[in-house]
Amino acid sequence: MLGAFFLGLSIINITMKNIQKKTSWVVAFSCAALITLNGCSGNQESTTVPSFSLAWSEYPSWSVFGVADVTGIINGKKGELGPVEEKWGVDIELKEAEYDPCLAMYGAGQCDAVCITNMDILGPATGRPGVMVLPTSTSDGADACLVTADIKSVEDLKGKKVYGLEMSVSEYCFVRNLELLGQKEGDYEFANMDPGAAALAMQQKQAAQQAIVVWNPFVMETLGKREDVRVLFDSTKIPNEIIDSVVVAKASLEKEGGEAFACAVIEAYYEVNKALADSTKRNDTLIAIGEKFSNLGLEQMEKVVEQTKFYGTPDDGLAVLTGADLPKIMDTVVSFCVAHGIVDKAPSIGYGDAAKAADAAVRFDPTFIEKVKQGSAK
Repeated sequence: MLGAFFLGLSIINITMKNIQKKTSWVVAFSCAALITLNGCSGNQESTTVPSFSLAWSEYPSWSVFGVADVTGIINGKKGELGPVEEKWGVDIELKEAEYDPCLAMYGAGQCDAVCITNMDILGPATGRPGVMVLPTSTSDGADACLVTADIKSVEDLKGKKVYGLEMSVSEYCFVRNLELLGQKEGDYEFANMDPGAAALAMQQKQAAQQAIVVWNPFVMETLGKREDVRVLFDSTKIPNEIIDSVVVAKASLEKEGGEAFACAVIEAYYEVNKALADSTKRNDTLIAIGEKFSNLGLEQMEKVVEQTKFYGTPDDGLAVLTGADLPKIMDTVVSFCVAHGIVDKAPSIGYGDAAKAADAAVRFDPTFIEKVKQGSAK
């Protein structure tokens, strides 16, 4: 989730999924969306409404946007509108890529918004101020330190290398758990290794990889292939510190239609989450998300969404953005990023609407979720 967060995950071709993977539920859900969202009809060409782009990569709560496209809630092609886009009067262009290219696109101004973590937005924000408009999920066991049977406690890791992606959420999870266990980071060695490679080495019983820190699906895959490997600690100990989100560039929000774009993205996200919350649609929705997240099936996706908790309603999202814990969490995250050279210096952080934090490099703004709840961008 920090630089190269999704290395090793395959890119799914959404266009082919549109052709090959639509089910009767997808058609029914699309029709329901057309009826409920102000009676709008989808797939309309647009030459008059403003167009904005969202870069997204494979991760459970971000794959939701690919599902929103497949089911017709939005139309991810530039110049064509789904019902949510028609409602808000904007055109959403979806740009799917691996995580690092998404961050690069955002930093270079090649997209208006990006699916990104609260840690990773700190770097590009120094050159392109951004606004978190939608927290999508949090890691609740999806990031874990896995160890072989001979490692009985955290102190057994002293003198051994712990493999994982440096300057990433993996290292953050490792360091924060050491702190909570009363350990000193300097007594342990975190060795840089691609998470996919680290997981494969442990699965193949390579002697060096007795301890790794990785994220799903690598956690699930490794535990499934080695009965003698266990979780030493994981992200359940740091609730809501790792926040997956949608960030919109401040300059894009200030364009004509920018606020409506943020609202349309938010509503599209919650529409898919409504299906997840509906017992008659949940399984098909999880399967659809799984097809876009490492091609996982229903049983695996149930575990995934248990360990990656979605902020699935407006109230869930507002609780994050207006919660008293968020400034404390961000102080911890920023301090870690500065100490580990992820950012040269701490960017300015703000909370609330533009009037309260106009000059912040990173702003956490609940305004747009509130507007979606009200059903109007005004």
